[in-house]
Amino acid sequence: MKTPITLILALILGNLIYAEDNNKKSYDLVVGTYTSSTESEGLYVFDFDTQTGNFNLKSKTAGVENPSYFDISRDGNHLYSVNENKDGGISAFTFNRGSGELIFLNRVGSSGSSPCYISVDDKNKYVFAGNYGSGSLIAVPLKEDGSLGNDIQFIQQEGSSIDKSRQKGPHVHCTVLSPDNHYLITANLGTDKVCIYQFDASRISQPLTPAEPAFVSVKSGSGPRHFVFHPNMKFAYLISEMGGMITVFDYKDGKLIEKQMITMLSPDFKGRVGAADIHISPDGKFLYGSNRGDANELVIYKIDKKGQLHLVGFQQTMGKTPRNFVIDPTGNFLLVANQDSNEIIIFKRDRRTGLLTSTGGKIQVNKPVCLKFAVINSDS
Repeated sequence: MKTPITLILALILGNLIYAEDNNKKSYDLVVGTYTSSTESEGLYVFDFDTQTGNFNLKSKTAGVENPSYFDISRDGNHLYSVNENKDGGISAFTFNRGSGELIFLNRVGSSGSSPCYISVDDKNKYVFAGNYGSGSLIAVPLKEDGSLGNDIQFIQQEGSSIDKSRQKGPHVHCTVLSPDNHYLITANLGTDKVCIYQFDASRISQPLTPAEPAFVSVKSGSGPRHFVFHPNMKFAYLISEMGGMITVFDYKDGKLIEKQMITMLSPDFKGRVGAADIHISPDGKFLYGSNRGDANELVIYKIDKKGQLHLVGFQQTMGKTPRNFVIDPTGNFLLVANQDSNEIIIFKRDRRTGLLTSTGGKIQVNKPVCLKFAVINSDS
């Protein structure tokens, strides 16, 4: 079967972007935190050197309540954060990539409780947020200046699953856009479903409609959490918090077909499970997942040509509760946010084997729970 020319072009473009990233040196590392009952001030921006692993604090933005997850617009000029509270909110900022300064624009309600995930579409038309507490999601239009509009689409998900201690109702845990910007994927910990919506920015006030099929179900009691696409756009991966597992899908045009389910747990592990975050290396060769609970480790897998996973090894995160982690755009370093030991640990990545080695570098931040990189624009 011949390879579609669009896929060939996409792979060539991806390789060019990866090569370009490897030639760049400094990036902004942005850190989101929990501020309730802690000494954290909110959002922090560090200059991070992807050749040496050195870092310096550039700015901090106080007064942002529980910015536990955020996303940066594709042009790098705006940042959008959840305010993870019972009465949830979404906050918008301009982002000066020269100074690292974040300037508050406005805030809107999230139409639900405890929003825990947010994403912005490639054309800067909408942001999407998932309310964990109330099991709903919203699509918020963006104005020309990057601020949040008020004509919000609200979608309430429904259902439950077998673990009545945690799955009595829906809990939306992520809102992930497909690489072509045409679909939105949500993982629902409470219903054991991955829901799929078509996204059309031209549909004013109602950009999301259920896809066909509208969802796929995964193993009962597994508790879907985060979701990531492979750079080649043919595969997708779901990490499930309660089951400590990763599900592999074939992906095409909004359709997910399960092909593998693999555990994150070593055979002798007997403790509490709390799988959290999932990321793929920039070259698409390795996948990493974090496990909190009693493990406090990263699990490393090699991705084969069919998208399936093969265990490489385990890496202790040298701290407590690795809720979130990030791989720098060059693929040289992996940074882990250990929420309950108040530190970000810097690991060097072996790009050939996928294995990690501690650099001894550590960024002290209270309750770090979200890490993202942005290219520094020295002309800002």
